[in-house]
Amino acid sequence: MIVGLTGGIGSGKTTVAKMFAEKENVIIYIADLEAKKLMNSSKTIKTKLIEAFGENTYQNNQLNRQFIANIVFNNKSKLAILNSIVHPEVKLHFKNFVQKHQNKTYIIYENAILFESKADKMCDFIISVYVPLEERILRIQKRDNATKSEILARINSQFKEEKKLLQSNYLIENILLEKNSKQVNNIHNILTQKTTLI
Repeated sequence: MIVGLTGGIGSGKTTVAKMFAEKENVIIYIADLEAKKLMNSSKTIKTKLIEAFGENTYQNNQLNRQFIANIVFNNKSKLAILNSIVHPEVKLHFKNFVQKHQNKTYIIYENAILFESKADKMCDFIISVYVPLEERILRIQKRDNATKSEILARINSQFKEEKKLLQSNYLIENILLEKNSKQVNNIHNILTQKTTLI
């Protein structure tokens, strides 16, 4: 069983994913982390990115992140090109991951752009993690040392949070660690029961 886990930037979805990973016979796949690895290891991605963005895309056989960030930031068409190259490879990589871990009770597929990349179609259930906007801004400022206007631009570039929440089966309000733990435990128990019914 595949359980999608998503949330906007600064919602703490990776922290929540790791809480699920502590459960017995549950494994997590963090799409953003795997995408970063694939951009350095996949010959298919490397070839296509160099064709799309030029030789400066890689330095010393490693992705030149700053170069790519400068190209795609505030340029939706360039970002769409980047996503069209990377997302299909991540989906394929995830399918192979699922094949290798079919013995697990369920797999948490953590993806910030679960709906935008249509990866929600691969999931049996979806969990959305959310926090109030001001709390998100404070977290991102602390983590990324970014300005409020930069953060709001990043938030506004993502799928609207209300839509994510409406299309999700379960919601986790990520404010207090103790409350998070209870919410994760409750959802885990429900998912474990559903797995036995499948």
